[in-house]
Amino acid sequence: MTAFEGNGMSAASGPRPSAGEGAPAAFSTAAPRLDEAEIAALLSTRYGIEGAASAMASERDLTLSIRATDGERYVLKVANAAENVAAIRFQNAALVHLATAAPDLPVSRLVPTRSGEADFFFEAGGGRHLVRLLTFLPGRPLAEARRTAAQAGAIGALLGELARTLRDFGHAAPAGDNLWDMQGAARLLDLTPAIDDAGLRRAVEAILVRFRDEVAPASLRIHRQIVHNDFNPSNLLVAAEDPERLSGILDFGDMVEAPRIFDLAVAAAYHVPADGPPFDPIARLVAAYHAAFPLDAAEIALIPDLVATRHAMTVAISAWRAKRHPENAAYVLRNRAVAVRGITRLVGEPRAAFVAALSAACAGEPAPG
Repeated sequence: MTAFEGNGMSAASGPRPSAGEGAPAAFSTAAPRLDEAEIAALLSTRYGIEGAASAMASERDLTLSIRATDGERYVLKVANAAENVAAIRFQNAALVHLATAAPDLPVSRLVPTRSGEADFFFEAGGGRHLVRLLTFLPGRPLAEARRTAAQAGAIGALLGELARTLRDFGHAAPAGDNLWDMQGAARLLDLTPAIDDAGLRRAVEAILVRFRDEVAPASLRIHRQIVHNDFNPSNLLVAAEDPERLSGILDFGDMVEAPRIFDLAVAAAYHVPADGPPFDPIARLVAAYHAAFPLDAAEIALIPDLVATRHAMTVAISAWRAKRHPENAAYVLRNRAVAVRGITRLVGEPRAAFVAALSAACAGEPAPG
């Protein structure tokens, strides 16, 4: 039988990672493997669903697209055995909160089992995996769609609405270890030896050191809340007939409690243009977020360094992960080129000019200069 396999993302800051055995377990443990018969039996017995399953790209977990015989579509997620269960249930609670507090937000809904459970454990391959079923969101990934100038504003507005709704989400983030939590970015200095390009490695290390010494202390005074933490083009869907209309928000697996401006910087990092004015798309995105969920001057001032930090994190983590899991390198390295471009285009730009462009955009003024 054909084995389904994949790899997805999750949890919050903890022990220092290293290129060896000290790394977070879910990043070092192989993804779940289930064969077709096991998937079919699981769907039938637990959910009363018959249908076909196909694997979806994911980094740590097994994620399957389910097309039921009655025409309905779902996403089945089988967590890595080393995943933080509390973190997954934290995601579940957030989805329930969003369904109640902002029903118009385009996010998936949890599908209960026949006995009313939101999730359950499944034994496979010697591991114990938490399983969930979610409703399917139509559309195509923004990463695969034609890019337009209007998309940056749409992304900022949607993230601002999501963040404003999560502000009232009362659950505390569980303890855990998430390499993608920017609050722990300085830990990634331990991973930079995996970056083969010496010049790029030095640039990444300089960004992470600046974050450790200057940016992180400044962020202690910034508004904190639960945030999505991974608003990247692969986690956003656009309507098939209208690439400027966002139709879905995917993957709440990296949610953390953090300064909310970190969340905005993650989203902005994916919008450094290949040519032309380097700040324009980010300024449009930040201004739209500000209109939905106003920022203060101290938050805006941190965005240039935080965008650079996200790029440095992407380069360091992807280099380390690709060497540990060469069979999944194409997926792991999918955002590396964008990160390298971001470092190349932005690091040499005057920080003051970047902040001035963002501030002007938020005030509805023409960009300086």
